[in-house]
Amino acid sequence: MSTLTIFNSVPAQAVEAPAATSAPSGRLIPAVLGADLEVPVKGGRLVSYANLDYAASAPCLEPVSAAVAAALPAYSSVHRGAGYASQLTTARYEQSRHTVRAFVGARPDDAVIFTRNTTDATNLLARCLPEGTTVVVFDSEHHASLLPWERSVRLAPPAFPGEAVRAADEALAGIEGPKLLVVTAASNVTGELWPIAALAHIAHRHGARILVDAAQLVPHRRLNLTALDLDYVAFSGHKLYAPFGAGVLIGRRDWLAEGEPYLKGGGAVRSVGETTEWHDDPEPRHEAGTPNVLGAIALAAACDALTATGWTELVREEERLIARLRAGLASIEGVHELSLWGEDHPRVGIVSFVVDGYSAREVAEALSGEYGIGVRDGKFCAHPFVRHLLGTADGGCEDGTASAVRASIGIGSTQEHVDRLIEALRDLVGR
Repeated sequence: MSTLTIFNSVPAQAVEAPAATSAPSGRLIPAVLGADLEVPVKGGRLVSYANLDYAASAPCLEPVSAAVAAALPAYSSVHRGAGYASQLTTARYEQSRHTVRAFVGARPDDAVIFTRNTTDATNLLARCLPEGTTVVVFDSEHHASLLPWERSVRLAPPAFPGEAVRAADEALAGIEGPKLLVVTAASNVTGELWPIAALAHIAHRHGARILVDAAQLVPHRRLNLTALDLDYVAFSGHKLYAPFGAGVLIGRRDWLAEGEPYLKGGGAVRSVGETTEWHDDPEPRHEAGTPNVLGAIALAAACDALTATGWTELVREEERLIARLRAGLASIEGVHELSLWGEDHPRVGIVSFVVDGYSAREVAEALSGEYGIGVRDGKFCAHPFVRHLLGTADGGCEDGTASAVRASIGIGSTQEHVDRLIEALRDLVGR
């Protein structure tokens, strides 16, 4: 029996997700686990947790938890087992690959390689670059995009979106041989959206390829790899409401099929003898050993849940909340939002700021300990960029003078969470 037949034979009730809530549009918005979490605050009281740290790791969606629970009873190894459980698990794993491919609008022949996270995916591609490849990357990138390259040209954070396109154009024009442009789709520091379509066009005009870090985009906006003409995309499940340790690299097969296997071991080979014959197919070639099957299933379930919800309702609610948050921050004297391209530039649900008279750590600890609010503080694995935004030449990640506070929202965020943060900050600066 084929794995596809087995997959289609799974009873519908085995993969049913918990009921979702209705949005005003009539579409269903899935719930997140932990929405009823209570946390202790100063004085010993328990208050409902205001999770405003989605950009670090998003909570698990209920449909994701349900998909993992449905897969567990028949969990087995994939690809090389003849038993029913192995065949069924293999079918679910490979179906997850198809689901993720469809979620990002990838080309039919694009490889979908499951990894641990965005950092892992980026390092995998770095290992597969043709010899002599030069990577062009902005200093505004997350470390996952900034650090893996052996040969790179680093560009200063651009003053406006058009400057990003011009700087990439000039840099790529001066490079001979293979070249790759690496850029984020949405900043993990400011939430600002980058002109990835224009940058892809520039890259291709110079015979280069483009890798887009979509970790902060795909939880908030629809991405269509084919329409944008992107070569590679990477993102993480733990930011996409699927915190089960899986990420993905999606893109053109040739570099991946020719590159040294990222991991060497079972599954990546056709045969082993006096010589080793590696798989030509980049998916098994770079997924040696037993893969994170449950992580892949979780990631696919998140993709399905967001697709079923529809982006219109999700974006509308996010933009309402982020506008309320930014307006509230702007109304407090001594609170300063960080931005590369100005307050009117489009962004996802991420805001970073500093508070006069307080280090970022002091603000984050007070918000947690006194108000039950979870935010992030530091330089968010984007040290050069945060220093640039703060106008600080040096300072370590623990140096409060060179760090910021980040509040980020997503499914499960509420107006009460936003208002509680604003009032807490107003209280802090008024002391």
